[in-house]
Amino acid sequence: MPRTALFPGSFDPVTNGHLDLVRQSVRIADRLVLAIGTHPGKTPLFGVEERLAMLAETCAPIARAAGCDFACSTFADLVVTAAQREGATLLIRGLRSATDFDYEMEMAGMNSTMAPGVQTIFLPACALTRPITATLVRQIAAMGGDVSQFVPASVAARLKEKFAAQHRQGKR
Repeated sequence: MPRTALFPGSFDPVTNGHLDLVRQSVRIADRLVLAIGTHPGKTPLFGVEERLAMLAETCAPIARAAGCDFACSTFADLVVTAAQREGATLLIRGLRSATDFDYEMEMAGMNSTMAPGVQTIFLPACALTRPITATLVRQIAAMGGDVSQFVPASVAARLKEKFAAQHRQGKR
C-alpha cells in the first residue's frame, strides 16, 4: 500500500528549509502532498496561486528525482482533516529547536486523538537551514536584504519583484 505524507505549511515563501524537509520526506513516502494552509485572519505576502506555483517549481523536481508522486493542495480546516482528505497516513513536521519540539509534541498529541490513523513524523532541520524562517526571509527581503542564501533563486527573484512592486505603489 503506497504511503502518502502530507506536509502542511504557509510556504510564504518557500525556503531552503522547506526544500530540506521535502528532500527528507520523499525518502519515506511514495506520495507527498504539500498543503498550503489558508486562514482568513492572515494576510500572506504571496497569494495562494503564487505559492502553489513556487512549490511546483521548486519541490516537484525533488520528488520526481526520488521517484515520489507529488501534489499540492490548500486547506482552511484542520490539518488532520486535510490529511484524511488526501489519504495521508503520515503528517510531516519539521523541527528546528527545542521550542519547536515542545509545540509540535502538543499538536501531535491532539492530532493523534482526532485522527488516530494519521501519524506525525518529526524531521530535524539540517544545520544549514535550522535558522531559516519564512517570516525572517520576508523581513530581510522587505528591507532590501539579500535572501539568496535562504531561498531558491527563483523565489529570491519573486521576493525582489514583489517588494519592488509594493514600493512602486507606495506600500511598505
